[in-house]
Amino acid sequence: MLSNAGLHFQTLLGSPVFLACVSSWLCAQFIKTIIKLFSGNIHSLSELFELLFWRTGSMPSSHSAITACLCTTIGYRSGLDSDVFILSLVFFLVTIRDAVGVRRANGMQARRLNEVGEVLKEKGLYDDFKKLKEVNGHSPMEAFVGILLGFFIGIAFCVL
Repeated sequence: MLSNAGLHFQTLLGSPVFLACVSSWLCAQFIKTIIKLFSGNIHSLSELFELLFWRTGSMPSSHSAITACLCTTIGYRSGLDSDVFILSLVFFLVTIRDAVGVRRANGMQARRLNEVGEVLKEKGLYDDFKKLKEVNGHSPMEAFVGILLGFFIGIAFCVL
């Protein structure tokens, strides 16, 4: 006999909304990995697994896919006038804005600062330079493709 927590967890794993979101994230990461693999940008097995399950940035945006899928499935199941749909829509908009705007700008700024730091280090003007992490944001096209992917996977889980 399952405890209440076990029943809730089992219900979560059987939820079409949850399954659709996980599927959209995995599909986006898989497509991203295939693109990188065929373009010769993967150099080790560990890099392949990191890209498949964790790494951000590149085409398509898994952030866009999962939030678009969440918004689509909730809108379909709960109605476009429901409070939970409005919450998911706002979450979707904030996520897309962050992925395309803030995170991308931060990554570009970190890249430029790293270039300046390397030049200063080579000239002996800044010996203690440590590279900044270059966060990978998304181009508008990467976000758009992720949105389409999430939307269609969300519709498929609701209709099929």
